[in-house]
Amino acid sequence: MILIGVGANLPNPDFGPPRATCGAALESLEKIGISIDKRSPWYRSEPVPVSGDPWYINGVVAVKTDLAPNTLMKQLLRIEKNFGRIRSGFSQSRTIDLDIIAYNDKVLKKSAENELQLQIPHPRMHIRGFVLRPLADISPNWVHPSLGETATKLRNNLRDLTKITVIADANGYLGTEWRMPRLP
Repeated sequence: MILIGVGANLPNPDFGPPRATCGAALESLEKIGISIDKRSPWYRSEPVPVSGDPWYINGVVAVKTDLAPNTLMKQLLRIEKNFGRIRSGFSQSRTIDLDIIAYNDKVLKKSAENELQLQIPHPRMHIRGFVLRPLADISPNWVHPSLGETATKLRNNLRDLTKITVIADANGYLGTEWRMPRLP
């Protein structure tokens, strides 16, 4: 299973609020032939590390693609750039964030041959509730290839998930539709 984390906490001038921007980013994946197999609900989460920045919208998708990990990451970076993402530091607010969380059972470490210095599975995914909650929604029995723990167990091992809440609209709908109308 290939897993991609999706997040944003800044509005995008072309797509609107973060949730709509995340949905548009997923549409961009499909336009380049990366098919979305499973989608989590959207979650609202506090920035990590905690700051005065706007809260994030996060989700996880399982995708199907023939692209190799580095090629897939290049495509994700291209989408981020097209959506106005400027990578100028660690843990900064962003209009969109697309990360490879896992790529089947592959374990990839930084090396001279790894041109993007990509790490798979994502090096902090197992301590991030905003990744584990949506991941456990779509694949509770997914097993971390290095830690040997399921998504559910990793999620349950986290201390505080209270600042990560599923988003529902006024009708109680959990928001699994990726392209939502713009909010006023």
